[in-house]
Amino acid sequence: MRIEPTTIEGVHIVDLDQLTDDRGFFARSFCREEFIAAGLEPTIAQCNISFNHAAGTLRGMHFQTMEAPETKFIRCTRGAILDVVVDMRIGSPTLGEHVAVELSAENRRAIYVPATFAHGYLTLTDAAEVHYQVSHPYTPNTERGLLHDDPVLGIDWQRSIDVVSDKDRSWDRLESRDDLERIARESGGVS
Repeated sequence: MRIEPTTIEGVHIVDLDQLTDDRGFFARSFCREEFIAAGLEPTIAQCNISFNHAAGTLRGMHFQTMEAPETKFIRCTRGAILDVVVDMRIGSPTLGEHVAVELSAENRRAIYVPATFAHGYLTLTDAAEVHYQVSHPYTPNTERGLLHDDPVLGIDWQRSIDVVSDKDRSWDRLESRDDLERIARESGGVS
């Protein structure tokens, strides 16, 4: 495994080191000790799969309050997605900035999302399947969100968005980056 930091502190891309032979390849996709050595939270309390019928399906931008913080480790196991992570840390020099990375069954890349970051993705192919490992079981009533197309966030989704849930359309629009810090504080965010 190769764990590489991104332009936003705490968010990491994880690529596989593949051992190949005439049968195919073998690779470690998660290692508790390597996560600890890289300063990442290695706890896995729950694993989830999200299947998406059509390209252009958006899920996000979600985050949990600090009552039930979720660190996420995300990999696309079928098809391809554009995965986006927004910094929600109070006082962070990169508050409101985002990292976008293509995750696909072909590139076998994963992204590590710390708690206090908003996360979402857009499917780039039909029949995209995403596997999440999370550090805390989902807790109803602790999920919050940001609008995926909020101009304050300025996310370039790289293609049309055709399917969005009513819930994900209903998040409040930000007036400025100050609103982002206010939302983070209300959610019990950390400095």
